[in-house]
Amino acid sequence: MKLRIVHQTVYRYDLPVRNLVQSLRLTPSVFEGQRTHDWVIDVSGGIRGPGFRDGAGDWIEGWTVRGPTEEVVVATSGRVETRDTAGVLRGHRELIHPLAYLRDTVATRADAALRDLAAGVTDASDPLGLAHRLSAAVSEAIAYRPGRTEFHTTAAEALAQGEGVCQDHAHALIAVARLRDLPARYVSGYLHSTAGGEAHEAAHAWAEIHVQGLGWVGFDPANRCCPDERYVRLGSGLDALDAAPIRGIAAGQGIETLDVAVNVEEVERFQTQSQSQTQS
Repeated sequence: MKLRIVHQTVYRYDLPVRNLVQSLRLTPSVFEGQRTHDWVIDVSGGIRGPGFRDGAGDWIEGWTVRGPTEEVVVATSGRVETRDTAGVLRGHRELIHPLAYLRDTVATRADAALRDLAAGVTDASDPLGLAHRLSAAVSEAIAYRPGRTEFHTTAAEALAQGEGVCQDHAHALIAVARLRDLPARYVSGYLHSTAGGEAHEAAHAWAEIHVQGLGWVGFDPANRCCPDERYVRLGSGLDALDAAPIRGIAAGQGIETLDVAVNVEEVERFQTQSQSQTQS
């Protein structure tokens, strides 16, 4: 599938901020399931700093904005060609050992209800089957309903409410997978459409579970599927905060507001086959 992505994040401040430093994880991953044809990142008034590939295989860029300023726009656009790998993350180079992803965070820490959910999955004959069953259990336990949770909502809180969004599904799946001794991590990215074909004009998130002998396998409980050619992978982490596409700090007393617009559209073909600008 050939996808064109436009992603814009606008930060506004009621009082000018003096300086802003950001760490951006906004470059598509390098693996067999996707190829980046061109990709541009721009920060209004920003100075691009050094970039590096971290131990998880994600490309990180540093940016600095010298104020005073009341608005900063982070704009990303590009074209990515994807193919279905049945959710398996093949050809992705990383250094962190999978067992590091058994570590809990505040967002994924299990309570009694999450432990009961994890223990209730008993009809799996192998680790891959267990991962699929855990994902299905999370899908059943948490209904997809936007606007009912917030960024800092934990997996335990989302399960108690019985509703949430893709972030909550991912956190809950990570929690129950780790309870069953399966390394699991949070993945940020984009989704072209839902399984039913409805447009999905937002950034998306899912989980990856490490299966012995197979490697990292993606699971999207919010859509009851494994990532396929509709998905574009950006990066990963222990939870949503750790895997955030944009992290930063501003010097000043202004109150920050945030607007995000994402558009992912399929194109029949790329007019030019430009060389990938993804860092290797």
